[in-house]
Amino acid sequence: MTWIATLGFPRIGRRRELKRAVEGYFAGRLTAAELADAAANLRAERWRLQHQLGVDLIPANDFSLYDHVLDTAVMVGAVPARFGWTGGPVGLDLYFEMARGGRVPPLEMTKWFDTNYHYLVPEFTPDQAFALTSRKPVDEFCEARALGIRTVPVLLGPVSFLLLGKMAGGGHPLALLSRLLPVYEEVLRQLHAAGAAWVQLDEPCLVLDRTAEEMAQVSAAYERLAAAAPVKVMLVTYFGGLGEHFERVWSLPVHGIHLDLVRAPEHWDDLARVRVPDERVVSLGVIDGRNVWRADLDAVLPRVSPVLARFGGERVVLAPSCPLLHVPWDAAQEGKLDPKVRSWLSFAVQKLEELHLLRRALDEGEDGVREAWSAQRAALASRRAHPGVVRQDVRARVEAVAAEAPARAPRAVRRRLQKDRLGLPLLPTTTIGSFPQTEAVRRARADARQGRMAPEAYASFLREQIARCVRRQEALGLDVLVHGEFERTDMVEYFAEQLDGFLVTEHGWVQSYGTRCVKPPVIYGDVARPRPMTVAWTTYAQSLTDRPVKGMLTGPVTILQWSFVRDDLSREAVCRQIAVAIRDEVLDLERAGIRVIQIDEPALREGLPLRRADRALYLDWAVACFRLAYAGVRDETQIHTHMCYAEFSDITSAIAAMDVDVISLEAARSGMADLPSIAAARLSCDIGPGVYDIHSPRIPEVAEVRALLAKACTLLPPEQVWVNPDCGLKTRREEEVWPALTHMITAAREMRETLTQAARS
Repeated sequence: MTWIATLGFPRIGRRRELKRAVEGYFAGRLTAAELADAAANLRAERWRLQHQLGVDLIPANDFSLYDHVLDTAVMVGAVPARFGWTGGPVGLDLYFEMARGGRVPPLEMTKWFDTNYHYLVPEFTPDQAFALTSRKPVDEFCEARALGIRTVPVLLGPVSFLLLGKMAGGGHPLALLSRLLPVYEEVLRQLHAAGAAWVQLDEPCLVLDRTAEEMAQVSAAYERLAAAAPVKVMLVTYFGGLGEHFERVWSLPVHGIHLDLVRAPEHWDDLARVRVPDERVVSLGVIDGRNVWRADLDAVLPRVSPVLARFGGERVVLAPSCPLLHVPWDAAQEGKLDPKVRSWLSFAVQKLEELHLLRRALDEGEDGVREAWSAQRAALASRRAHPGVVRQDVRARVEAVAAEAPARAPRAVRRRLQKDRLGLPLLPTTTIGSFPQTEAVRRARADARQGRMAPEAYASFLREQIARCVRRQEALGLDVLVHGEFERTDMVEYFAEQLDGFLVTEHGWVQSYGTRCVKPPVIYGDVARPRPMTVAWTTYAQSLTDRPVKGMLTGPVTILQWSFVRDDLSREAVCRQIAVAIRDEVLDLERAGIRVIQIDEPALREGLPLRRADRALYLDWAVACFRLAYAGVRDETQIHTHMCYAEFSDITSAIAAMDVDVISLEAARSGMADLPSIAAARLSCDIGPGVYDIHSPRIPEVAEVRALLAKACTLLPPEQVWVNPDCGLKTRREEEVWPALTHMITAAREMRETLTQAARS
């Protein structure tokens, strides 16, 4: 009989219990002991559920209070000196300070490969020392064993842990591998002593472009680990293929290897010819762990059967393509969806049911699973036949608009027109878009959705919030205002609720970072905009002030990337449809008198293919879709975009090709690490490097903000610099936001005066 593995299960809970518990601790409503109890209860629920669903290799240590990369840094003692740690166990408050900041800035945060999950970036120094400072992997294995459940402890592999970090001074992190390995060797010995038969080592960095020298270090590292303890190691790769290093990875001294056969279907052929030791186990990632569609098991079954014939059932594992961190918990919770539509969806629970069904079909034949197999086929057929999936009117209009999209005047011409129209000072100040969503805002939205507040009353409430926000921005002295986005649940979901071709779930939450959860919409069909989406709220805000108010839109690439995307049409074609829908909104905003329009694209870098050879094609169509989203606007209308929490140094040519007037970038948390490469690219657009880290509760002092501004004005011409936070302010509290913005504006005024005096002298 084949085995079933999970690789990792959603950790936020069926109803986001983890979020509530951790935020309760932050707010002082829960003690550390109560938080520990809540976490233990959630772990127990996850283990029992997987056991009930027939999983043989149930993961442990895939749970985290905040981030698994941070957990690994804590486990190996990679705590930067600024946190004042002197050795020994890392306490809960220090752990959260590394994640969120406090007395000192937190660890940098960036995207986990090409997903919308954010991890905390480990920091290393050339003289970095490592030590085992946490028994979390062992403790959670023992915790599950006490419940009568045998688990497979999961560790982020030593190679990927180092490669995901940053070395001070720019050295190669793998130079530290020989110092790190003794910690992993000790963890393996402790897990073996505790009774673990298998340990899962995740090495997703092996699917990236790796040099021969790096792969030699990988081989040497796993030779050492193999000698450390007799525990069996399952080496897990995902998010792509191993490319030219496939044979080398299969020669490593491990007991099993997992392949992502959804992202790397070429490995089916590789498996047919690779030389494999007799005892080697192969884990087949056959169910998409990153999307929510029911699997076509009729296509999977004939692929698996030859592997089963070659290896034998006891050496084959059926698994998702990657850990299930990136999908929601259970589609059965979506009681408001039409049951036929709900049958299209496969969340974490359904993916395990699909694996179980596939195993039964392999073991018993189709006759043994006829009813369940027929239901799977019926769900796929129902989705294909839905009238909203293919709309010829949408496809014809998209082709027509794309063919006729006019070009804008050169940037120098636009700059003069926009300067005359807007009259902004040197170092203009603005925010990225959203303002804090208070408890009153969330309560009013819930009441409106549940019918407890009449539509007219809710609209009046939103107008009051917008007016208050505009007045406060004016009082602070911001130069370009926003309306605050109080009507929006999320920067993607808000638009998905109003566009044709999208489904919006009720409980489809996934973790973005820490306690931040998002509910990605589902693109099931052709996308069109039936009516204006933001015009009324933006024009209302503009009617309250003489200062420019930005129209705030989410860009087509980000809507694509932060949704669960249909799998029956190319991503490029879907993105082009979204771009035309956003273009309709842009032109309506312009016609309504809005002079500044921001089209956010934080996910443009995130969508970059993991292999360099594939990147040019993606950037070509992604940039083309972005430009299509504002095609036809007048030259005097200022187009902004925003990007955050990714490294931009390798896409500066694409940023230039976007041809925007202003781009704002996350920069504060990284200390403006990307700004030198941005400056070297000599972009013609204005640039707003973030000077206030909004993912931390810290309120930066004026001197801190001014130092960042001074750095920006050294690297860039001051007349090209804007002043703004790193990102939107929705997730912060008002008592943090208003003082921070006051300090930001004060620093901008001081810097403006310094530059003016210098120019006079």
